[in-house]
Amino acid sequence: MSDIVERSNTVQRTVRTPDTRHAKRAAFLKWLRKTHGWVGLWAMALTLLFGVTGILQNHRVSLKAETPKPSTVHVALPGAEVAGTPDALAEFLRAQLGLDRAPDRIRREPARRMPWGDRSIMQPERWEIRFAAPDYIVTAEYWKGENAVEVKRQPRGPIGTLEGLHKALGTSLAWALLSDSVAVGLVFLSLTGLLLWLKLERRRAIGTAVLLVSVAAAISLAIASL
Repeated sequence: MSDIVERSNTVQRTVRTPDTRHAKRAAFLKWLRKTHGWVGLWAMALTLLFGVTGILQNHRVSLKAETPKPSTVHVALPGAEVAGTPDALAEFLRAQLGLDRAPDRIRREPARRMPWGDRSIMQPERWEIRFAAPDYIVTAEYWKGENAVEVKRQPRGPIGTLEGLHKALGTSLAWALLSDSVAVGLVFLSLTGLLLWLKLERRRAIGTAVLLVSVAAAISLAIASL
């Protein structure tokens, strides 16, 4: 009698196993589709932005987008202490120009000898301070010992502003984190899209061929562009 019961349980387990696996697979695919959709909705707006600005960057010359003309001013220094260090000068310029952000780049070139006709002269130390935002770039050039700083402001215009957002140029930490989350989302969408295709689509050979061709084209064109 016990042998019959054991055989019956074995048969039941054998019968139920495929159904259980099918149910788990169906539940996983359902979750994967939903997650794929929600992540796609989250990344949609910035994906459109990145796509449009990518096209603009690739075809900026052919689109003949006009770049606003820069403006140049000379800012007088009230005292030597203002130009004591590049950081002190950057803080002074930030307040003087009404900028709402810290500089994203400070470059300091040491003094050096330069040829001048049949003799050489000592070129003073040069500082370059840049304040960047998506819609403008402000560059300050200062030669140590001078009593003024040359400041060049370059507006970026509508297209340049979009490109600045694409590159996270001078943006806030929140924008950078949002862009990173969308980048991670795009990686996730690529992987889940491939997995869904392999699990749901019967024409796997065609899909595999398309995938291999796209990868080969990307690699070959990248190498050819080097």
